[in-house]
Amino acid sequence: MADLAKLRIDRDQEEIVDRSRSPFKAIILVIVLLSLAAAGYFLYTGPLKPAELVQVTTVVAVFPSQANSILNASGYVVAQRKADVASKATGKLELLTVEEGTVVKKGQVLGRLESRDVDAALEQAKADLQVAHATLNEAKANYDRRKTLVQNGFVSKDEYDVSEATYKRAIASVTSAEAHVRANQVDVENTYIRAPFDGTVLTKSADVGEIVAPFGSAGNSKGAVVSMADMESLQVEADVSESNLERVTVGQPCEITLDAFPEKRYRGLVHMIVPTADRAKATVLVKVRFLDRDQRVLPEMSAKVAFLTKEIPESQVNAKPKLTVSPAALIERNHQKFALVVKGEILQETPVKTGSMVGSAVEVLDGLSAGDQVVLNPSKDLKSGTKVKVGV
Repeated sequence: MADLAKLRIDRDQEEIVDRSRSPFKAIILVIVLLSLAAAGYFLYTGPLKPAELVQVTTVVAVFPSQANSILNASGYVVAQRKADVASKATGKLELLTVEEGTVVKKGQVLGRLESRDVDAALEQAKADLQVAHATLNEAKANYDRRKTLVQNGFVSKDEYDVSEATYKRAIASVTSAEAHVRANQVDVENTYIRAPFDGTVLTKSADVGEIVAPFGSAGNSKGAVVSMADMESLQVEADVSESNLERVTVGQPCEITLDAFPEKRYRGLVHMIVPTADRAKATVLVKVRFLDRDQRVLPEMSAKVAFLTKEIPESQVNAKPKLTVSPAALIERNHQKFALVVKGEILQETPVKTGSMVGSAVEVLDGLSAGDQVVLNPSKDLKSGTKVKVGV
């Protein structure tokens, strides 16, 4: 009976244990509920809230001409008047008076070939001409005497005819000697290399001591000595798609920018539409003439051409660009305009001061910077701090 008494369950002790455990269970339950609430808060209102999908536009700097631009094309600066200057004679280059960048005038001597042989030939021809003139003078005097004597009957007609023939041969000899002198003068002149027009030397292809020949016919000889261009003839040759050609007309105002100096803009106009198309590229070559140009414009530079609807005044060609944004990106409350700027993944409501319209955009005077991304057509639910994702 004593052993059975030990197996008896003490109900009072069990109740005490259960009562001691119940507060612990309550605390655990409260902690779980608070955790779920916090998770829900962060999921729907905090950093874990799903990002809103928005469309954005970029604040850009626009030059005055861009409001009137109807077509853009790219091309290169090309000299319409250029030449590879060579020698007409073959010989060793003994003088070169120019280098790259030298400005020259038409007829100016750029270089000269070794010329001792042709100089000597010219001197010989001039001496032969002097002999011919002396012979002519003697023959003419004899002819004049025979002419007077034959008229008075003192000499025979045969003697007169001989003196007349001698005189005519002397005249022919002088003519031949003069032609020989001119031919040798041409040979001497051909040793000079002269500028064919006013221009600037672009490249130098030969140096003193090298053999120069027409067309570089010899294996170790040079053809062109220098290449030069008339800088006043510089134009931009741009490829325009056939589908856009109807937007381009001769005399149309343009604005030219060079890739080397993007901050500088030049006025231009369409000089020519070349009357043929490139079958492979489906483009037509358009030549644009500079209306104003400085020394920085060089042949073969890359350029961009904006074809305009109206000419830009010279005073506004290089005016500072204006910041612009789409009007659809602005919201207005209490007579104040705002824009929702995307900063990382968060929106920031920014007050904006606007100016006049620039084409289809509005000028931004204050509040935004170039490159800022702002929400386009923002909904009423968007505000500062909203997490967003930029749509494609």
